[in-house]
Amino acid sequence: MLQRHSFTALNSTFVVDSEYQFVKELGQGAYGCVVAARHRRSGEGCAIKKITNINTKRILTKRCLREIKLLHHFRGHKNITCLYDMDIVFQSHGSFDEVYLYEELMEADLHAIIRSGQPLTDAHFQSFLYQTLCGLKYIHSASVLHRDLKPGNLLVNADCELKICDFGLARGFTPGGGASKSAGNQGFMTEYVATRWYRAPEIMLSFANYTTAIDVWSVGCILAELLGGKPIFKGRDYVDQLNQILHYLGTPSEDTLRRVGSPRAQDYIRSLPIKPRVPFSTLYPHANPLAIDLLSQMLCFDPAKRISCEQALNHPYLQVWHDPADEPVCEYV
Repeated sequence: MLQRHSFTALNSTFVVDSEYQFVKELGQGAYGCVVAARHRRSGEGCAIKKITNINTKRILTKRCLREIKLLHHFRGHKNITCLYDMDIVFQSHGSFDEVYLYEELMEADLHAIIRSGQPLTDAHFQSFLYQTLCGLKYIHSASVLHRDLKPGNLLVNADCELKICDFGLARGFTPGGGASKSAGNQGFMTEYVATRWYRAPEIMLSFANYTTAIDVWSVGCILAELLGGKPIFKGRDYVDQLNQILHYLGTPSEDTLRRVGSPRAQDYIRSLPIKPRVPFSTLYPHANPLAIDLLSQMLCFDPAKRISCEQALNHPYLQVWHDPADEPVCEYV
């Protein structure tokens, strides 16, 4: 029988396998908290994620199950964090409200690296982008959208190896059809998935069927943040987020607007002054021109014209890294 011990971290009590010794706090979010631990006998490091309150709301239960299922399904890809084990701690009356995930330990995330101000070269940008796209290609090939790609969900170690984490908001989609919003969630600027700054415009505009292009947009935002050292679209709220996107990308064509936006969203954009596009080369004058070219294809307002993950891997900017034999696909979930 598994022996457990407890310790307090991040203002929370962890009840974990007694073979693991607490090392340090890593962070916390709305759905749980994470600590670093070390296996007493092997000395191997491990990240222990405590997911709380999973039975208080059905959406939290589904998020937890989704993360476990997808981490297990994607296990083995070098650019996706590895789930080693999981544990459920039952109460005396037989119920439970906490799940512990034992995951691969990484040293930092891309958000912390960018925020630290440590000098990064164009070679770093290429490496981080390439590894993100390799992991994302694998995810998309299984007909899954990540839906919450951001620097904080890209884990990095000292060797600059990068792994995608946090599949709590991921969901499946039908190839060629996209993922549909529920009938009750069609309002303009509806609260939805993904951290706002990395959210594709079609989600905010209530596009009925969104596709893998939403993840590519998020990766484009991450590339822009690497190039500029700060988020490119840092909206205070949903309307401000859309306004910032329009400020840099310019007013979309009528054809794009009719296909992507709900009637209310179309009316809002038409009410604004027509804006020209701001060249990314103006925003990032010292960036590699090939990085600028790829960025412009990722941050394309029209999801139908946005570059795909596989096309991005073939872009000249990533030529030194690109190896089709080392960019596998995954079976459907």
